[in-house]
Order: sequence, then structure tokens, then C-alpha cells
Amino acid sequence: MDRLRDLTADQQTALLFVLLFGLLALVTALGVSRGLRDEDGEASERRQRYWRDLRAVWVGALMFWFAWASGPVGSTLLFAVLSFLALREFITLTHTRRGDHRTLILAFFIVLPLQYVVVGLRHFDLFTVMIPVYVFFLIPVVSALGNDPQRFLERTAKIQWGVMVCVYGLSHAPALLLLEDRGVEARGAFLVLYLVVVVAAGQIVQQAASRWFRRRPVARAISRSFSWRAWASGGVAGAVVGALLFWATPFPWPVAVAMGFVAAAAGTLGEFVMRALKRDAGVRHWGQRPSLTGAVGLLDRVAPLCFAAPVFFHAVRWAVDFSAR
Repeated sequence: MDRLRDLTADQQTALLFVLLFGLLALVTALGVSRGLRDEDGEASERRQRYWRDLRAVWVGALMFWFAWASGPVGSTLLFAVLSFLALREFITLTHTRRGDHRTLILAFFIVLPLQYVVVGLRHFDLFTVMIPVYVFFLIPVVSALGNDPQRFLERTAKIQWGVMVCVYGLSHAPALLLLEDRGVEARGAFLVLYLVVVVAAGQIVQQAASRWFRRRPVARAISRSFSWRAWASGGVAGAVVGALLFWATPFPWPVAVAMGFVAAAAGTLGEFVMRALKRDAGVRHWGQRPSLTGAVGLLDRVAPLCFAAPVFFHAVRWAVDFSAR
């Protein structure tokens, strides 16, 4: 651990990417070898899901590598594009009317790029309050100017919620890359990778544990698999992974454990909330009806990150400020 902590931040991040891509290559090779042993040559539904999830992990890993390699500008633009696609997917599956066109233009072409410009300029005080304060009150004003009172509250709330999740939540990921607080310099790329790994570990363990706790679901109408025990299992898994990766963080291991638990727990709760939204929209997956909506299922992949990133970002800043005192 001492040797690993003595490495520079760039060396630690490069080592983590080598380990990540090596693990993915090993998992891919195992999947190919198992596929070659199939007698009928037809992939089962479980195998198709396996390859779909593995492709998503490969794409995510490559995107995060590109974000690290391209620097602050490239990473900010990358996440801005992801926010645009996620927000488009969210809006296509929610009820809007002609009177919402001005509000949607505001959300897509003014609020979204302005949020990422503020992130790129590292104005974190403005970045953290612009959408939940100023944009939150501006959206209903613009919607009211559309002169359409039918289902006004419902339509406005859905647009506000889409902006909060897809723009505000996801924009905290590149904000981690640009942190310049004491002890965090040049470690932003690892913090993003750390966040993604602990959230993914929490999701996997929570889904596995939910099979054992099906008899006590929290909200059966939304999810028959989500329970507090399964959620706690996911949080503990995130804490364990956070402890294993603490050597490349600017924090001591107890803080890294707490960070892992908080991020994983927030991600699993975010996935639970998004299930409720999908139930309301009448779909099982955001990409279930691509021919009608243009949705491709991106929001299914990034939803836990949209919830975990803001919580983790502010926890990191709080921990840095506390340790500096």
C-alpha cells in the first residue's frame, strides 16, 4: 500500500485503467470461450443480457478513459453530450404539450450548455445552486407563458425532474475531474472511476441480494426485489470496494470506506426511484420503445450515477474541508 500511495496521481490512475481493461478483457475472453462450447449455437436470453451489459461496461470504460485522456475540456463536452441524450430519452417518454416547447428549448439549449460551461470554468458555488434554485423557478414561468393550463403542474414537474436528474446530477461527474481543492489535485479522474466502480459494485450486490429478500419488498407496486436488507448489502459492498481502493484516494481508509458506502447507497436508491418513473411511463426499460421514442436505454445505465454523483461530489468537498481544518 505504501508503494502504491507513493505513485503519482497520473500513475495511479493509469494503473487503475490497466487493471480495469485487463479485467474486462478477461471477462470477455471467458464469455467467448463459453459461447464456443454451446452445442446449438443459439444464445439464451441470459447470455444476450450478459453481452449487452458487457458491451455497456466496455463503452463506459472507454468513455471514462477518453475523458481522462482528453483533459478538462474533452471530459466536460463528453458528459454534456451524455446529459443531452439522457434528457432527450427522459422527455420522449413523458407527457408534454405544445405549450411546453419554449420550456424544452430552455432546458436543452440554454440550461444544459450553461451548466457545463459553469462546470468547465470551475465556478462550483454557482454550479451547485443554478439549477435547483434559479432554473427551478424559471421553468414554471416559461411554461406559464405557453398559455396552456391543462395538466400544468404535472408537465412542469416532469421537466424540472428531468433537468435535475439528467443535467444537474450527471454534471457532477466532470465536476469531480476539475476539483482543485487541497489533496484532490490531479486525482479527479480516479475519483470518477472510484465513483463508478463502487456504484456498479453496489448495484450488482443489491440485485443479487434482492433474490434472498424477495419476501420483504419495500414498495411492491414499484419493485418486488428492492428491500432495505438488499439496499444495505449494496452499501456494504460499496464500502468494501472503497476500502480496497483507498490507496489512490486523498483520504484515509475509514473515510474511503464511508465514501464507498454513501455512493453505493445513493446509486441503488436512485435506481429505485427511476423504476418508479418507468412504471409511471408504462415501460420496463427506457429503451423499450425505440421506434416510437428514439430512446436507446442510456438512462438505464446512467441513472444510478445521476443520483450518486451529486452526493459523492459534496461528500468529497466536505471531507476535504474537514481534513484541512
